Amino acid sequence: MEFFNLHTHKFTNQPGVLELVNQYPWEFDETIPFYSIGIHPWFIVEERLESDFEVLESKLQEPSCLALGECGLDKRIEVPMDLQQLVFEKQLLLAQKYQKPVVIHCVAAFQELIETIQKLNITVPILIHGFSKSEQLAKQLLENGFYISFGKYLLLNPELETVFKSMPNDRFFLETDTAVESLATVYALAAKYKGVSVEEIQELVNSNFDTIFKQINR
Repeated sequence: MEFFNLHTHKFTNQPGVLELVNQYPWEFDETIPFYSIGIHPWFIVEERLESDFEVLESKLQEPSCLALGECGLDKRIEVPMDLQQLVFEKQLLLAQKYQKPVVIHCVAAFQELIETIQKLNITVPILIHGFSKSEQLAKQLLENGFYISFGKYLLLNPELETVFKSMPNDRFFLETDTAVESLATVYALAAKYKGVSVEEIQELVNSNFDTIFKQINR
């Protein structure tokens, strides 16, 4: 593996790239080799939750499912927070049961996120995808044991350079999410910010992948 993409919504099947493709229970694609699966807070449908959770729990037991997610909390949508919280907590408990890392979507609810992880005593790795916030918040997340993934906002917001530079080498991942730019572009900018070669960034991410995904899924 030359490149690992922590979070993408599109399987591109490029040689040398392992893509963790985001899947939803209600539109699962069996042809995707490695994936995460979860109920995104944007797409919670109460009438469908029972069947969604049945599919989710079934797929979490498959070796090609590397993580649960994306799931989480979002205060800027109309889905009631109590319903979001209920669905999120149920998913976290499934991740703990099947020992899968969790890919997190979080908007304006980081304190609630941290409190929920602590309340439920979740010990599997928690990965914040698409980070775009402050160095102070990044530090708080790191102190609580989370991993942080950077992608399109690293490309779009030059102020994230300082945040990324401050990241410990054993606690970050890279991704594309829905960005039109390539994963190689993200890796190149990450290497520039860290003052190292792209090959060194690849080695760091591969090492982090081995720590989180290979050990916990084998």
